[in-house]
Amino acid sequence: MSDWTAEDLDRIGAAEELELASRRADGTLRGYVTMWVARVGDELYVRSAYGPEAAWYRHAVASGDGRIRAGGVERDVRFADASPEVHRELDAAYHAKYDRHGPRIVGTVVGEHRDAVTIRLVPVG
Repeated sequence: MSDWTAEDLDRIGAAEELELASRRADGTLRGYVTMWVARVGDELYVRSAYGPEAAWYRHAVASGDGRIRAGGVERDVRFADASPEVHRELDAAYHAKYDRHGPRIVGTVVGEHRDAVTIRLVPVG
């Protein structure tokens, strides 16, 4: 396991969208799914806009790892839980980055109803 580099954090954190693929039991990757990504400090997070029933989210939780692409960076990652203390800052990060899309769409990834479907992206290798 390793930490994000400052350059990776900057590039992924500034990217409009992130592509995420979870790993199947046989080691192959599922198809990439496009979503928003937010940065809080030296951590990167994604949230399921469609709740715990979204296929990508269920696969990510079940597999525990996969690969992401954003901002010209491609990395293997582990899908980890987010600490409860980060959610207020994470909501603020999503608002700062995406509010221009309007409250209806941003509302799908902010608020207490999204805390349980937050994944912290941890770089591997």
